[in-house]
Amino acid sequence: MTALNEYQRLEASGLWRPAPDAQRRDVVVSMGDATLTITDTSDRVLAHWSLAAVARVNKGALPALYFPDGDPGETLELPASEADMIDAIERVRRAIERRRPRPGKLRVWMTRGIAALVAGLALFWLPGALLRHTVQVVPMVKRVEIGEDLLDRITRVAGMPCTASQSREPLRRLAVRVLGEGRRDALVVLRDGVRETVHLPGGHILLNRALIEDYEDPDVTAGYILVESVRRTGHDPLAGLLRHAGLWPSLQLLTTGSLPDKVLEDYAETLLLRDPATVPLDRLISAFAAAELRTTPYAYAEDITGETTLPLIEADPRSSDGSRQVLPDADWVRLQGICGG
Repeated sequence: MTALNEYQRLEASGLWRPAPDAQRRDVVVSMGDATLTITDTSDRVLAHWSLAAVARVNKGALPALYFPDGDPGETLELPASEADMIDAIERVRRAIERRRPRPGKLRVWMTRGIAALVAGLALFWLPGALLRHTVQVVPMVKRVEIGEDLLDRITRVAGMPCTASQSREPLRRLAVRVLGEGRRDALVVLRDGVRETVHLPGGHILLNRALIEDYEDPDVTAGYILVESVRRTGHDPLAGLLRHAGLWPSLQLLTTGSLPDKVLEDYAETLLLRDPATVPLDRLISAFAAAELRTTPYAYAEDITGETTLPLIEADPRSSDGSRQVLPDADWVRLQGICGG
């Protein structure tokens, strides 16, 4: 019985040499279940080779040259005419090779797996983790500095902030009324460029002059300021800048305390063009209630028909009592002249 079931008996003629300096001899090779038996022409057994230990010197070349693993001096040469025997030996060798343990291959796959994991972390986890860490550790003084740099670049496009002298104190009082005493200098009014409101790192809120000049009711302006403040609690302005900047500028800010000028210029342009993030209705209602402001004036300023802002109108927390005064009439009149007409 042979090692391959389709053969009842498999024999071939070949040349065998027991040592490098010995004469080659004509032999008959028989394949068994586990061995190759080499006999001379008189049917005397010359050698037994374990099939598991048969090695080939010249892979793919003919005549095929084999030797028992560990003894390359003993060789068996099979001519091209013995293709069946050569094929059978190769099939057995391949089958045995597949079953052998490969600790080296395991190490290769482990190395590749670790490399893939590291690459995945670098690609997907590291940027987000670096951004979150940077946002947490950048001090307020640096946030203010970045905000001032952005404001400087924005005003090159939108024009200088409106600073009429009689309007400065009313603007501060408006900031205190909506944002609190600690942010009395947070509001900056621009003639153009900003669609409605923009929050900068460090705390400045930019207002388009139309939000002051185009409405008779200061509740509208207060509403826009409050919405921008609520929007900031879910979208840190510094985080927005770093997401726009990318990994390397974020790393540069973390290590050197500065951002490239090109990043600041690009982001300043982006702030002037992008649509503001949507704020959930329940958070808006809660914020207006806490600030003792009506939502209805803001809602109608957003949509004069009230169709798209109907939930804000219907849920107005101060519909019965009205807003706590935003500004005295005299202050509001002075504030409306902040841009000098």
